[in-house]
Amino acid sequence: MDQQVDARGMSCPKPVIETKKALDGLKEGSIITIVDNEVAMQNVSKLAKSLNYNVDTREEEGDYYVHIHRGEGVEIISVQSEEDRDLVILFGKDTLGEDSEELGKILMKGYIYTLTEYTPYPKTLLFMNSGVRLTVEGSEVLDYLKELESEGVEILVCGTCLDYFHLKEKLAVGSVSNMYSIVDAFHGAKNRVTL
Repeated sequence: MDQQVDARGMSCPKPVIETKKALDGLKEGSIITIVDNEVAMQNVSKLAKSLNYNVDTREEEGDYYVHIHRGEGVEIISVQSEEDRDLVILFGKDTLGEDSEELGKILMKGYIYTLTEYTPYPKTLLFMNSGVRLTVEGSEVLDYLKELESEGVEILVCGTCLDYFHLKEKLAVGSVSNMYSIVDAFHGAKNRVTL
């Protein structure tokens, strides 16, 4: 029996995340994800193929139907290893990418939201320079960061940076840290990402 994931009207990365959740719970049968644009169809298809599923797509009245199913004798793979759990991410600014600040804020919000939906969670999130703005009152990603913290993700925020931007009293998630602790956490991790 096919499960359906109706992801029409959802913005990136939600169609992929909702499909991944359905695949994680799939015991038998297949999944049909419905999206309303070609980019989402391609992204959902790439996810399924990366997990070793077979994918068939069709367009019908402007919607795309992504049929995800197991092939005969094909073993479904997991893309995470035990080593993935030792991940530290350094946020050096409050935007993702260059050029457009508005787009950069949208992308950062999408990235941090996706962290809440992607397991295993990182071990530690480090915030420095303008990245500390993500951790203070009024931040658009504050609820996502609080959710990650409640799941055991350590959040360290540069005290010098908070002082520089006059934001120390507005810190709303994580703990004030120092450069030694930040360097220790970053260099001690097997996997490191700088944004």
